[in-house]
Amino acid sequence: MPSDRATVLCADCDLTETYEKLQLARERIDSHRAETGHEPYWELGALSPGVVQAGDAAGVCGMPDHRDTDAESDPKDRDC
Repeated sequence: MPSDRATVLCADCDLTETYEKLQLARERIDSHRAETGHEPYWELGALSPGVVQAGDAAGVCGMPDHRDTDAESDPKDRDC
């Protein structure tokens, strides 16, 4: 059964679109930004536990010094 993995939204207009594939959602964000100058964003649906753990270990904010060296720690306990 297909599920919506990402919803692309824009606070500057009424853009609200759902996508099954993250790549398509990312491409829509890029195209909307290029076409309008707006700053769209996405809300992600449920991800597999392995993807969540990998994201937590990498550091959601993307800052190298914020990497989680303890993959079991709670991401809410970090400062990023």
